Amino acid sequence: MPQALIVIDVQNGFCPGGNLAVPDGDTIVPGINALMDDFDHVILTQDWHPAGHSSFASSHPGQDPYAVIEMPYGSQVLWPDHCIQGTRDAAFHPDLRTDPARAIIRKGMNPEIDSYSAFFENDHKTPTGLHGLLQTLGVEALTMVGLATDFCVNYSAVDAAKLGYAVTVREDLTRAIDLDGSFAAARDGMAAAGVALA
Repeated sequence: MPQALIVIDVQNGFCPGGNLAVPDGDTIVPGINALMDDFDHVILTQDWHPAGHSSFASSHPGQDPYAVIEMPYGSQVLWPDHCIQGTRDAAFHPDLRTDPARAIIRKGMNPEIDSYSAFFENDHKTPTGLHGLLQTLGVEALTMVGLATDFCVNYSAVDAAKLGYAVTVREDLTRAIDLDGSFAAARDGMAAAGVALA
């Protein structure tokens, strides 16, 4: 049974020095690189926002980064401007192996809606195309690594479990933002969805 490694958002923007840096985000890169050869397929995701994205605090006058507002699709954390298309911030970490990648799934491109999950935008309905690709490849088991544990990894893992995949999250190869307890909540939510935390 083919297995896929899903490498989530290992980009400069989420590593030290980036616009939305995750503490120690760069320390997972060597371990991820070493893991790639163990899988039939490697798929990378990339946060790829247009300038002025609706999830940016700068798009909402008077709002500060990390405030939460209601959008038509639900609650939305307002982020610092990050991973804007074509910028160094949006590029993959320079030490990340990208040659083994079967595909790169770009997300967050619709200016009106954020996209944490590798499978759906934050309306939980609009697909990214990843599920169709995995079905075509006959993949039934996924291992997820990357950034950040409590947002994009969490949403991706829970969606994958709902879609019927056997999902493992390698906690040693993820790092969290941890906004107001979001890391503990994400771990509980993944476990409740049937995701294996390894």
